Amino acid sequence: MFAITALGVPAAAQSAADIESGTLKFALSPEPPFLLTAINTTLQMGMVTSKVMESLLYLDSDLKPQPLLAEKWDISADGLTYTFKLRPNVKWHDGQPFTSADVSYTILEVLKKVHPRGRTALAKITSVETPDPLTAIIKLSKPAPPMLTALASSYESPMMPKHLFVGSDPATNPYVSKPVGTGPFVFKEWKKGEFILLEKNPNYWQTGKPLLRRIVFRIINDASARAASFETGEVHIGGLSPVPLTDMPRIAKNPALSVETRGYAYMSPYLLMEVNLRKPPLNDVRVRRAIAHAIDRDRMTQVVWMGYGKPAVSPIPSQVTTFHSTDVPKYEYSVEKAKKLLDEAGLKPGANGMRFKMTHDLFPLGSDYQRTGEFIKQQLSRVGIDVELRSQDLPSYLRRIFTEYDFDSTSGYYGAFADPTQGVQRLFWSKAIQKGVVFTNATDYRSPDMDRIIEAAQDENDFTKRQALYLSMQRLAMTDLPVIPLMETRFITLSSSKLKKHTISADGVIGGNFADAYFEK
Repeated sequence: MFAITALGVPAAAQSAADIESGTLKFALSPEPPFLLTAINTTLQMGMVTSKVMESLLYLDSDLKPQPLLAEKWDISADGLTYTFKLRPNVKWHDGQPFTSADVSYTILEVLKKVHPRGRTALAKITSVETPDPLTAIIKLSKPAPPMLTALASSYESPMMPKHLFVGSDPATNPYVSKPVGTGPFVFKEWKKGEFILLEKNPNYWQTGKPLLRRIVFRIINDASARAASFETGEVHIGGLSPVPLTDMPRIAKNPALSVETRGYAYMSPYLLMEVNLRKPPLNDVRVRRAIAHAIDRDRMTQVVWMGYGKPAVSPIPSQVTTFHSTDVPKYEYSVEKAKKLLDEAGLKPGANGMRFKMTHDLFPLGSDYQRTGEFIKQQLSRVGIDVELRSQDLPSYLRRIFTEYDFDSTSGYYGAFADPTQGVQRLFWSKAIQKGVVFTNATDYRSPDMDRIIEAAQDENDFTKRQALYLSMQRLAMTDLPVIPLMETRFITLSSSKLKKHTISADGVIGGNFADAYFEK
């Protein structure tokens, strides 16, 4: 049994002992429901599993693919065959060899079928040939430019042990809660509501790594308690802005702590508002445009998010430099324009000044999202929309939004990722409406024109033509507005200043395996 804190030991002394012993304590909230990002892409889950399970490749800080479980790869001239040569002598944590059979199973039976983004990014894969244990040959029906990027993250596309999952439903397999991987850390224990413990893999394929002895993910749901834990040294790192941004002016001045904004390029996160088109009057585009005009995104970025972001103008954020465009319909902050559109939609103010009532479900990942909801409520009240805020835990939220579709609106963050096929098209493609599949098209937006654009971009191998297609996609998205872009999110990773090399890839603490992380003594 592992004790996360020695009784009676002052926090500072305990922190020094942890650093000396190579024990990293990672603040995590909320607690994930299980541990397999191949079927659920909750980011908090990825922070844990990416240290245990690995992908074929990873993306460096310049978003260029680098070897991981595959030591080299080749792409045919027609873009229809990808040949991966796997690293020899890699073992699963239970001692079984990692082979091309695991690659084939993971891609064909899991990522291509149930992964929220893999179902589109990997849709053109027709087969995975395994001529020998160390060769996996992926065959495509048409070119798929984003596929390599999709396979280059241990968060996005972790390889799974076929011998433990074949013949079962991955969602109910017991190994989703006690993962077995090839990574630098081995799953040891999960005490629900308290901690998840990983230990150093003594048989890791990369000689001399990892440098840490163990990682303890401490479940700390209270935001104030997390902030205090960083300041006392009880935890050493946390991602996705782990403390309230209102605390950052004070915390950023603490010399014992380090603030890092790199490590989110792969995800390219952005905050958006999803509107349920099944619910009148939200199915009227004039109402959605009025909502867009009524929200002061500049003020929200500064007041709610303390400047850790940038007002969004498009569903493809500016971090995705190759496809982002500002040449789209824009909705500047204007109370008068919002009111005029609502009048045109036949929604006149009542005796209390309100035109209609709607619910707004809060993204259950901390106080910053609570304050975002409160800001939206206050802004929309100025144009006569009465907003009721609704809170619930993460499993209930995901079920309500993506299975029951029992919502009017919600706001939360998504990852656009390095290619729009991965992270953006799922919000607008009608074929992404799949009950129970989280972080996909929950708004019920269906547009034949949008589908044609998206499907053409999936297959287009000419870069200039793909750019033009995604420009059309952005213009149509900002015309129909099933999703209202609010802000390009600038997440932070907060860590002990003694912790080094925790962010060395494009997916940072979310997908990085921490094999190189160490404490400076």
